[in-house]
Amino acid sequence: MSPAVDVQHIAKAFGQFQAVREATFEVRFGEIFALLGPNGAGKSTTIRMILDIIRPDSGTIRVFGRPLDDAAKNQIGYLPEERGLYKSQKVLDMMTYLGTLKGLKPAESRKRAMSYLERLELADFAKKKVSDLSKGMQQKVQFAVTVMHEPRLLIIDEPFSGLDPVNRMVVKEWLYELRQKGSAIVMSTHQMNQVEEMADRLLMISRGQQRLYGEVQAIREQYAIHAIIVEGQGDWSRLDGVTQVESLNEQRRGAVRLHLRPEVSYDDVLAAIARDDSLTIERFERAVPSLDDIFIQVAEEDAQEVRWLNRREAEREVEKEAV
Repeated sequence: MSPAVDVQHIAKAFGQFQAVREATFEVRFGEIFALLGPNGAGKSTTIRMILDIIRPDSGTIRVFGRPLDDAAKNQIGYLPEERGLYKSQKVLDMMTYLGTLKGLKPAESRKRAMSYLERLELADFAKKKVSDLSKGMQQKVQFAVTVMHEPRLLIIDEPFSGLDPVNRMVVKEWLYELRQKGSAIVMSTHQMNQVEEMADRLLMISRGQQRLYGEVQAIREQYAIHAIIVEGQGDWSRLDGVTQVESLNEQRRGAVRLHLRPEVSYDDVLAAIARDDSLTIERFERAVPSLDDIFIQVAEEDAQEVRWLNRREAEREVEKEAV
């Protein structure tokens, strides 16, 4: 089966600014695919090219195995970061109308809209104006509108913005259901904990360039160091094979990262702890970095490269003036 989205070597520039450079990736049916990057990295430009809002300068994009056409567009749901509801309209009427724009018959659209409002515990607001709803309620309505036609491809930008923990869980479960049914979900977000919890694979863009691409856990493993995190009591530096004891700034007290010599295995350390009566342990795990840590590391590497390039350009200008 063809992927839901197949992107090959796309690039896009706005004047002298290169927004996206040679991005190549695919989004598969039945997965949650996270699109990450600092502000201005090229995420929104990439999404708009997938949706054919703007065209790439080079490269190809295929959706459902072909260039995007009107029939395919009706199988896509898009939740932009800039929400757009008709605030002067009644909630149920507005949802019904927007459902018909995606190909649903009016009766079916109204039936689904009411069903979704009940699921979101908003049925009592069906005849209220959208402007009467709180920001969180409007966010839930916007999400319901986006998935009313049961899209094969769902693209969502910061889907949990404005939602409390209870409603975040409602939206999460809905997304899991859509993935289970085979929909492809592209999720752009700055909430790395949500990506670690929900996403199957990810793409990270920085300064328009593709920096990380693959399975979430595999990328975390790629950045892992030879160390373990332990929590408990005792002098960890006395353990054979430990080269450094690093305190961690965590909510739980006493957590440290133990850096190990290359030849020392995790089992060796665990066995040594078990033999040492002066040590007590409540937590023992490999030091696999969070996506937050990786995101910061990649962004800092790019920032250093920019500083180096700017400095080199300044030096060249000085050299020219000297000549």
